[in-house]
Amino acid sequence: MTDVQLIALAAGFFGLLIGSFLNVCVFRLPRDLSVVKPRSFCPACEKGVAWYDNIPVLSYLLLGGKCRNCRTTIAWRYPLVELVTGLLFAASVLRCGTDFHAVKLCIFSALIVGLVFMDLEERILADEFTVGGMSFGFALSLFLPMPHFIGHFLFPPEWSESYLSLIESLMGGLGPAVALWLIGEIYYRIRGREGLGFGDVKMIGMIGAFYGLQGALLTLIIGSLAGSVLGLLFIFLTKKDSATYEPPFGSFLGVAALVPPLVNIEGSGGVVVPW
Repeated sequence: MTDVQLIALAAGFFGLLIGSFLNVCVFRLPRDLSVVKPRSFCPACEKGVAWYDNIPVLSYLLLGGKCRNCRTTIAWRYPLVELVTGLLFAASVLRCGTDFHAVKLCIFSALIVGLVFMDLEERILADEFTVGGMSFGFALSLFLPMPHFIGHFLFPPEWSESYLSLIESLMGGLGPAVALWLIGEIYYRIRGREGLGFGDVKMIGMIGAFYGLQGALLTLIIGSLAGSVLGLLFIFLTKKDSATYEPPFGSFLGVAALVPPLVNIEGSGGVVVPW
């Protein structure tokens, strides 16, 4: 096993722990609860969960998917979030090697996983993840170069790479967010009902802040296509009212956002950006 593979394995185990924390965020943030205290508890009987019953994935399997105290079924989301986050962390290292961009991709993956499952369960995209993530993406661009795109052509090349990278991040985050907001506003004016939540706008801003205008636009295209096809299929199969049903567009955006950076997984280092 190579050094990169060993680090990827360690990252995967760390991702399981982060996934456990994401489960706390997914449950508590939409309910305006603290993610720090109290410690983990069963939503049904509200009894605290012992540390040995809070081991990612393993505890779920040992308990047979039920609370030790009240035997209420534990939602499948808990082990799934942990497992998906662990796999994404490992894949990030395999994609970027030991480069710091692997850390950036891990952070991005964790934010996306949290948002996807929040939107699926509560139709809420917490500002702590969208706005907070956007700010973090802008800050990271000063230290980890963004791909050269419009910003590098519009501004003097003698400017510091850090400043040009920040400009790319700002354009990637704010440009698509404003455009998506305008589309939603036009739809509201025409149809008289909200067709796009402001959380979706902030989410695409977060994605663009991390991976620039190219990544944000590609995510919008993939997410919109997937949302249209799968959303219509879901409405048809469940016979829901297409006029009132609101599909979790943020979840489609999140899944789409993970496609470009994780394709062509390989253990080669020196990757400038994962697009």
